[in-house]
Amino acid sequence: MRATSIIYRRELGSYLRSPVGYLIAAAMLLVCGILFQSQALGKEAKLSAGVLSEFFRYCSGCTIGAAIALSVRLIAEERQQHTIVLLNTSPVRDAEIIAGKFLAALTFLAFIVLASFYMPMLIKVNGKITMTQVLVGYLGLILLGGAVLSIGIFASALSKQHLVAAAVSLVLIVVMLQLYPLGMKLDEPVRGVLQDLDLWHKHFGLSFMKGVLNLRDIVYYVAVSYFFLLLGTKTLEAKRWR
Repeated sequence: MRATSIIYRRELGSYLRSPVGYLIAAAMLLVCGILFQSQALGKEAKLSAGVLSEFFRYCSGCTIGAAIALSVRLIAEERQQHTIVLLNTSPVRDAEIIAGKFLAALTFLAFIVLASFYMPMLIKVNGKITMTQVLVGYLGLILLGGAVLSIGIFASALSKQHLVAAAVSLVLIVVMLQLYPLGMKLDEPVRGVLQDLDLWHKHFGLSFMKGVLNLRDIVYYVAVSYFFLLLGTKTLEAKRWR
């Protein structure tokens, strides 16, 4: 735990000191604000709950983009700067490296996501939404962001090039986002399996986005995060001995 804590503080500090982290945060909040104003609010009259759902729809896309940008550099940059050698020769396990970097990225991503909290509060000024709906939606955003971060860390462990890691991460995420639409065209039991594995539609779009809290959706995102973090750890272990 001590090694994980050291890596966590080191990585979080690099986000806070680097302009890249602030650029990612600014870009996400800017795009999210524009989409909130132009798409979620729009010019047509809508129910407050509908506006809130649309906000979380577009904010989830921004969260996915920010999570990819934050995660693909985590391991790849260590290899580019040759600091991975220091980590490999230090008394720290690969699982602790992955855990520390993941928790730091998740903390920074959570800060960015929560910085948009004022947007649903604008809906509350002239409409009727409950704080429970807002909190459930933000919980879903953080869980979704954590799952995408884990995918990005796995992709970053595969290559030392940022662009290659970003491409691999993007391909994996796009495939997982298309499982639900693909399942709609197939018969049971394949349909149910693919829809349950989908990254967004069933577990976010049909629940968190609408303010509905289901334990199965929390378990799904935690399981996805654990699976890809485990893959990232095993990849790092395999490359250590090359």
